[in-house]
Amino acid sequence: MSALTAHFLVGPTASGKSAVAQYLALLGHPTRPILAADSMTIYRGMDVGTAKPEAADRAAVPSFGFDLVDPDQPFSVGDWLAAVRAAAPAIAACGAPPIVVGGTGLYVKCLTEGLDSAPVDPAHRAAAEALLNAEGLAALQAAARALNPAEFAKLRDPENPRRVVRAYELLAAGQPLPVVEERPRPKLAGLALPPDELRARIARRARQMFAYGLVEEVRALRAKYPTLSDTARHAIGYAEAARVLDGQLPEEEAIRLVAVRTGQYAKRQMTWFRHQADVVWIEVGPRDGIERLAGKVQAVWRTHGPAALRLDPAT
Repeated sequence: MSALTAHFLVGPTASGKSAVAQYLALLGHPTRPILAADSMTIYRGMDVGTAKPEAADRAAVPSFGFDLVDPDQPFSVGDWLAAVRAAAPAIAACGAPPIVVGGTGLYVKCLTEGLDSAPVDPAHRAAAEALLNAEGLAALQAAARALNPAEFAKLRDPENPRRVVRAYELLAAGQPLPVVEERPRPKLAGLALPPDELRARIARRARQMFAYGLVEEVRALRAKYPTLSDTARHAIGYAEAARVLDGQLPEEEAIRLVAVRTGQYAKRQMTWFRHQADVVWIEVGPRDGIERLAGKVQAVWRTHGPAALRLDPAT
């Protein structure tokens, strides 16, 4: 369907991806569009707790992938890819390859490798994706294996969340697993920080979220949306802020828990990218400001070129 190509910038939360991508987008002539590959910034009204770029920054460059759905609505990986597909003409009209920036591995994966054409049963796929989001890949693997251990044993690349989601829905429907054709993975640029520095950044961000009004944001969301989707309700920061509102948790303890959960999430992100993508990692050092990091990212992009976006369903 689409001949779009893009440069990717991935990495864990709080690694500085968005700031570097914004800097690089503004360097382009014409200004390059940004496509956010982030499963939390899709929600309208969830700004502080998702560290969504400021409205002025999003207005300064053509921005896509933000504010796609109300937080009381379910939203799958397939829904996200459909939104990108619908935006493809506007992205192409910008006249420059987009910069895909984010840390949601499944979103990156479906852009570079495609997504299965249609669910065997939407309820099975939704259940698999909800389990993956809530409890992680190991829990989804166990659930799929329990459905049909012999058939699950045939799954190639069981560390690939997209394939485990597909396996779950097929096995839940009583169908065999398909034969999957392997394709080479594109080279992606990624930012990586020393663990101590990343933990420090995460701790600062957690405190800033509450200082910048996360509790008030949750209060407003509750007033507008009486029932949030499971993903939005359990999002890091939002669950803790809701407990602060309900008098169940002191704010200082909420900040600590947000930092802990975010650190665990960042670790899962790094594990995912190291196993499920071909990333050229750029180690962020103490002297690496945005301009210097942008130069390093550009060097990776020049060496390896852009990646083709696979917006059609995988075969």
